[in-house]
Amino acid sequence: MEKEKAVDRGAELVTIPSELEGSRLDFALAKLLEPYSRAMLKHAVESGGILLNGVSVKARTIVHTGDQVTVEIRPRPETSAVAQPVAYDVVWSEQDFIVVNKPPGIVVHPGAGNPDHTLVNGLLAAFPELSSLPRAGLVHRIDKDTSGLLLVARHIDSYERLVKMMASRAISRTYDALVHGQLVTSGSVNQPIGRDHRLRTRMRVTAGGRPAVTHYYVKERYPAQTLLEVHLETGRTHQIRVHMSWLGHPLVGDPTYGQNRRKGVLRRNDAPNVQLANFSRQALHAARLQFDHPRLGETVAFEAPPPNDMRELLDTLRSQALR
Repeated sequence: MEKEKAVDRGAELVTIPSELEGSRLDFALAKLLEPYSRAMLKHAVESGGILLNGVSVKARTIVHTGDQVTVEIRPRPETSAVAQPVAYDVVWSEQDFIVVNKPPGIVVHPGAGNPDHTLVNGLLAAFPELSSLPRAGLVHRIDKDTSGLLLVARHIDSYERLVKMMASRAISRTYDALVHGQLVTSGSVNQPIGRDHRLRTRMRVTAGGRPAVTHYYVKERYPAQTLLEVHLETGRTHQIRVHMSWLGHPLVGDPTYGQNRRKGVLRRNDAPNVQLANFSRQALHAARLQFDHPRLGETVAFEAPPPNDMRELLDTLRSQALR
């Protein structure tokens, strides 16, 4: 994919690559502009924010190799959520963005089954200006039972810049992950991830999925578990959980991917003690964010320690390792 800045502010030119020859415009845009939801892209097409070779077209229009698409996303405000008090920590707040530390158990965004009392509801209560931004300014998401840092833009300029930085992998995200089994060395998983067609709420490693790369580094080893530092090169749904399960080392407490079938062998989570057995969520924490300030350009970094439940579990495992 080739991109260059267009003349108008906030717009960019996207060249259709050969692999998307004959695709519908909306399908091609979803592949090329990953940070934007399909709803946002559809709105952009309908509102004239997307031109194909300089002409306004419909989402179903067929595109061809070398076609030039002018893209100007005109985000719609967050209209589905209401302001509600929700418990979370603000790690950093300034005029361009906010960094929050989400506790485990809180859904990030309203949706089916979770209409309110999400992080977005809490953000709108504390920062009413976010109501004018898509997704209340959220640049990325983490799972309900994953804890840790999230980046929130505070106005439309920083939102657009940060979303593009996320798409270009210019925002570094580091996680602490406690997995079953002992990993001897650090490594990477480069396996595509797609929807599990048998169970739509799950993801899986599949040849027809989207590219996904996860890098992991051994931080601490325990008798039957390993604490990893994990870096995401891509941001697929459930990426760390899926890749670690595929590797044969599922996350401690993961209710969805805690069983892993690989090379015909079913691996189960055999908890060594009651505390491990009772850890009922995936032991995953978004520990660090690092990126260049969207307006000033200087590198900024933020860290958050794991929440109490994960910290107490790690302390127990460390004490066991010393015996």
